Order: sequence, then C-alpha cells, then structure tokens
Amino acid sequence: MNAPLQTPARVKHVKHQAQTSLAALWKPALKQAFVKLDPRQLVRSPVMLVVELTAILTTVLCFIPHPAVSLGLGVQIALWLWFTVLFANFAEAMAEGRGKARADSLKAGSQGLTARRRVAENQYQAVAASQLRKGDIVRVEAGELIPGDGEVIEGIAAVNEAAITGEPAPVIRESGGDRSAVTGNTRVVSDWLLVKITSNPGESTLDRMIALVEGAKRQKTPNEVALDILLIGLTLIFLLVVATLQPFARFAGGDLPLVYLAALLVTLIPTTIGGLLSAIGIAGMDRLVRLNVIAKSGRAVEAAGDVHTLLLDKTGTITFGNRRCSFMVMAPGVDAQTLAEASLLASSADDTAEGKSIVEYLRSSSALQLPPQSEIKAIPFSAETRLSGADWQGRSYRKGAVDAVLNYLNLGRDGLPAPLAREVEKIAQSGGTPLLVAGEGRLLGAIHLKDVVKPGIRERFAELRTLGIRTVMVTGDNPLTAAAIAAEAGVDDLIAEATPEKKLQRIRSEQAEGKLVAMCGDGANDAPALAQADVGLAMNDGTQAAREAANLVDLDSDPTKLLDVVQVGKELLVTRGALTTFSVANDVAKYFAILPALFAGIYPQLGALDIMQLHSPQSAILSAIVFNALIIIALIPLALRGVRVKALDAASLLRRNLLIYGLGGIIAPFIGIKLIDLLLVALGLV
Repeated sequence: MNAPLQTPARVKHVKHQAQTSLAALWKPALKQAFVKLDPRQLVRSPVMLVVELTAILTTVLCFIPHPAVSLGLGVQIALWLWFTVLFANFAEAMAEGRGKARADSLKAGSQGLTARRRVAENQYQAVAASQLRKGDIVRVEAGELIPGDGEVIEGIAAVNEAAITGEPAPVIRESGGDRSAVTGNTRVVSDWLLVKITSNPGESTLDRMIALVEGAKRQKTPNEVALDILLIGLTLIFLLVVATLQPFARFAGGDLPLVYLAALLVTLIPTTIGGLLSAIGIAGMDRLVRLNVIAKSGRAVEAAGDVHTLLLDKTGTITFGNRRCSFMVMAPGVDAQTLAEASLLASSADDTAEGKSIVEYLRSSSALQLPPQSEIKAIPFSAETRLSGADWQGRSYRKGAVDAVLNYLNLGRDGLPAPLAREVEKIAQSGGTPLLVAGEGRLLGAIHLKDVVKPGIRERFAELRTLGIRTVMVTGDNPLTAAAIAAEAGVDDLIAEATPEKKLQRIRSEQAEGKLVAMCGDGANDAPALAQADVGLAMNDGTQAAREAANLVDLDSDPTKLLDVVQVGKELLVTRGALTTFSVANDVAKYFAILPALFAGIYPQLGALDIMQLHSPQSAILSAIVFNALIIIALIPLALRGVRVKALDAASLLRRNLLIYGLGGIIAPFIGIKLIDLLLVALGLV
C-alpha cells in the first residue's frame, strides 16, 4: 500500500541520481542569479543589498549628465556594479543548486506516498503519508516504502536503506533493542513491520536532509551571524566615510561626481566575503550531506571544527569490533603445517566472524586449500558446545574455547602442556581470546584472537593531535586490555570499564575546563552523554532516544564518521576565515587605485599613492570596479570546494593562511587591476 499514488502494484524502483556537475548546474544557477536580485532575498546578505542599491543609484545617474563623467563610463560602472551582485548571487545559486539536485533526488521517491494507518485492532485505513502524525501506527509489508521515521513495535524484516544511505545491502530491523529505528522513504524487502511514527511532517530525517541542502531554508550559524554583524558594521563605517568626502572636496575647491563616490563605496566595503559568505555555508552543509550525516543545526558543524576532545568507542571505531586471528602457537612436538591444516579444516564450517578470520589468515599466509566439500563432514559452530570442526578421512579436527576443547579431549586444565599453557595465559593477559585446536585426539596448538586496530587509525589520531585535538578511547574492557589496545591505537587517554555515568562525568569535566567535546553513540544509555556533548553523533540504526539526544545523525551508522565530521567543521571555519582575510586584504590595493584617481586633482600630494601608474582617473575607477566583480567569480570554486585543512598546529595554520590569503589578498589586486587597466585602454573603453 505504501507506494506512490496512481502507480501499479508492482513498482519498479528507479534510483534518482543527483545531477551536481558544473555542466548541469550553471544554467539554472544563472537564472537564479537574476531571480535573487529581488531585494527581499538580498536582505539575507546586507553587503550585497548595499551593492544593489548602489547599482540602482548609478544606473539612474547615467541619465543625469555630469561634465566629469561621460555617458559611456557611467554605463560601464553601472553594468559592472550589477555584475558584482549577479556574480555573488550566482555563487550562492551554484551552492544551492548542488544541494537542490540532491534534495530533488530525495523528494522524487516520496512524492504521492501513501500509508496504511491503523484505526483499530487489525483495521487499517489508506492515507497520504503527509497526513501522518507523531504517534500514528502504520503497517508496512514487503515491497512497500516506509512512510516516515518511526520505531518498530512489532515484526522483523529486512529493509533496503539505499535511498538514504546509498548502501544497497538490506539491514535487519526488529522491535525492541537497539535496532528498532526505521527511516522514512526506505523499502521493506521481506516480511512486514508495524511502525510507530516518531516525527511530524517536516521533521523527519528526509525533511532535515532536504532543508540542510536547500540554501534558502538554511538557518544561519552563530558564526555566520557574527560575521554578518561585522560586515554590516564595516559597511556603515565606510558609508559614513564616503558621505563626508564630498564636503572635504568642496572645501578644497573641488567636486567629486556621485558616480565616483558610489564606485568608491563598493570597492571599500567587503564585497568579496559578503558575496561568498552564503555559498561557503551552503557548500559546507552540502559536504556534510555527502557524508550521509544530518545536522540538526549548523552550530553543531561549527562546534565540530572547534572541538578539543573526541570520545571514541573502541568497538567499531578504533577496532573492527570482531576479534580476528592474529597468530598461532604450536604445541610441543607439532609443526606449523600440521597446526595450519587442522585449523583450516576446523574453521571451514565456522560462519562466525572469528572463524572466517582464521580462514582468511591461513589463506593469506600460506597456499593451503580445503579438500572438496563432499569429502568433509562439517561440524558447525554452536554456542552450546562452543566448538566447530570437521571430520575428514577418518580423522576429527576441532577448534574452540579452551575449556570446551579440553572437555572434548576429556582433559583437565592440568592436561595442557606447560609451554602451551603459558602461551594461553599470555594471550588472555594481553586482552586477546585464546582458542585451542585439536586433531586426531590430541592438542595441536592455540590461536590468538585479538580486537584488531583498524589500519591507519594511529596515523589519523596523530594528525588530530597535531591539530590540537585529544582522543579518548571509551571501552567496557578491563583496564589491562584497554591499555594494550589504547597503546597500539595511539590514543591520548582512555576510559576503561565505561558506564554511562563515567562518560557523562568525563564530558562535564572537559567542558568545565572550557573545552568542546564530541562523542558518538547508538544506545539508549548513550543518550545523556550525547545530549551533554557539544557535538553528539548518533547512529541511524541506533535507538530513537540516542537520535533525539544527538545534534548529528549518521545515516551510514559508521562510528568513524565522527573524524570526518570534525574535518568538515574545520574546513568550513578555515574557508570562511581565509576568504574573509583575503577580502579585507585586497581592499588595501583598491585604495591605491581609486583614492589617487579621485583626489589627485584636489590634493596633488596624494599623487604619491599612485604606485600602479594607471592610465587615467577614469580607467583607475573602472579597473577597480571590474576587479571587484571578477574576483568573486574567481573564488567561487574555492568557496564551494573549501580550503583543505592540513595537519598543522593552530599557530602554523594561522601563519600559513595569513601568508597565502593575507599577503595574496594584497598582491593579487595590484596585478589584477593593472592588467585590467591595460586591457581597457587597449580596447578603447576609457
């Protein structure tokens, strides 16, 4: 029943691809750039609203003759002021376009969706999914789409979440436990579920995902609001400065055309960052959505960029979560080949992750091959016997827990050979799990299963440490085991035998020292800590309590994603800071271009500032205005892509950005304005 209206019962599911390439986006973005000229839309960007009002004023002045300003020059200045606004709108529209393409692809699968809502016991009514409210109960059967976010209260089924996560492999959802949460617009592929809706229209995961990437609906982050206030303040200051120049000029016996003053105002105010600020924020959120992470607020993303401490679960984040075969120890009198062959046969019927890891380990370290399956009598692993094995050519091979194998051989603990007993004890003390292998009625050796640290995680933690971020491993293991894994992974600190109270206490103690803390979790017991943390990342397949407490939700349910979120947050902050630095710095060169042009005739002493030796006052003013517009277009790719954050400490990162974007912001306009001046003269435009 939960299929789009006016669609046959058997629906072929079409995957809608988001068209986010430049070729697919530039035409719609160009159209939107003109639509955004509406002052009601530009109110969100006060600096660009001032530029538009200045462009309107300059356009009107073109029809009012002035002896010092030719009609051609006035028209060119007006046009380039309009281009400045259009280029800024184009940058925002490009960022929005990438997000809107993703939003449209997400919306496409949910248009006209219906649901089977329960009205009484075993009685259901067909309603539009948009009519569902929090607390409604719906039944979803195989082949149908789940109409909204909810909690499974009855049933068990495989659910394909590819529409949200991009991962085609179905996952199991069932009532109770930590895997009961379901997401709207995902498809049940087997059995049925009874789902209690947990969000009202406009509040679901899909709705939040769409709102994140549709820039017009995006709420400004606190840092954006603060920067907007700063830009408005600078604009008001320069407006007052420009307003006072005409009285000074007339006092000295001169006169400044209003068109020139309008051009001066636009070159003085921070138009570059004013035009790109919105695009930077939208692009940052878009990068987060591409990671399949939903943010409930932009503040969480910014906090991730400033975070000082990461609390990371050991299982699934630092380690693979499943114990894996690390090495094997031979019993006295047994050679390596015999132990390897017996271990491979004994593990061939073990479908657990540990059993498969033994087979992978043996096949990667030797050329061993299993005999044909028809010749083997497999003994699958059982939780009751804690053994697996195989009978082959009249010989029996078994592998399992230490006491289980000893019982199988009718041996007591004292039946272990002393060297093998020492190795088993050493494995246990190091935090690993020892397994015994038996063949032909005797002990052959032991297998060391350990919680394997993910490759590259140590290097990643080292990069975070360079950036000033401390990592804390959280685990339920005993202190000895936890310390061994922490040393191997290279974390800065650990919390062993962790409880929800311990996590909460650690977060509060870090925050009391003025630090921002990030953590991830998926269980109901993680909810208090997720709510307390400045950045709380919940797993989508976790409990509803965890998802509601966190301010970020990972749709892929990958705990390591927290490291990527921190990277995105830092890129967002660094990009905004770098382009703000560039914008303020490149105003310096514009002063050297436009101030001598305006005042050299009135105050000859200012001619010393004309270090660019531009062709004429008219070409100087027009060159500055043209550069002011073109630099926005030139910086759009950087605003959308973001400044890459390298593993440097805060002081080194600041020096690097000041050198590149501060010094570059000063030098680039000198070169750019001079080249534009030469081009304008060569084309005879001035």
